[in-house]
Amino acid sequence: MQFHEVRFPASLSFGSSGGPERRTDVVTLANGFEERNTPWEHSRRRYDAGLSLRSMDDIDKVLAFFEARRGRMHGFRWKDWSDFKTGVPSREVSFEDEVIAQGDEETTSYQLMKIYRSGEQTYARPVTKPVEGTVRVGIAGVEQLEGVHYEVDTETGIITFEHAPNEGMDVTAGFEFDVPVRFDTDQIVISASTFQAGEVPAVPVVELRV
Repeated sequence: MQFHEVRFPASLSFGSSGGPERRTDVVTLANGFEERNTPWEHSRRRYDAGLSLRSMDDIDKVLAFFEARRGRMHGFRWKDWSDFKTGVPSREVSFEDEVIAQGDEETTSYQLMKIYRSGEQTYARPVTKPVEGTVRVGIAGVEQLEGVHYEVDTETGIITFEHAPNEGMDVTAGFEFDVPVRFDTDQIVISASTFQAGEVPAVPVVELRV
């Protein structure tokens, strides 16, 4: 996959609209009951950066970014300001934010993930684009040192330990992350004569499976 490890300007994604979507097939039976099924294990996010553009300077930055990605050709990183880190949004990342696995004395590599909870139901979202320098990891309540006890691949979201965690020990992690996306259009239409009066282009982006 053609993916550029570069982030869309965070100052321009701030104020954008968007969020997760799911695909659910609903069949209404003759007796009025429903059968529901989904072909998607994971949700997919869509955004529109056009709402956050405030000046012609912003337009210039977006055009440069769009052209460098060749429209829909190359993916890139996107900061979702409504959901960009583990734990409670109001506090700093902690190495105990998420239990991502349990040790088995054999496995050394684990995928970072964020866990969404509501009542007894949970959803584990794989995170493939953690932000460099923000990942904190622990084993059985003890924080580990990056570069000493483990390494982080910020292009895949996989952490690899020097030694496999012991049987039954919780592997925990906390981090900030980006969403892998691409532009969902090969054209950006701009009306420079009316932009200052409030007309903004649509700049749709959509999450990638990586």
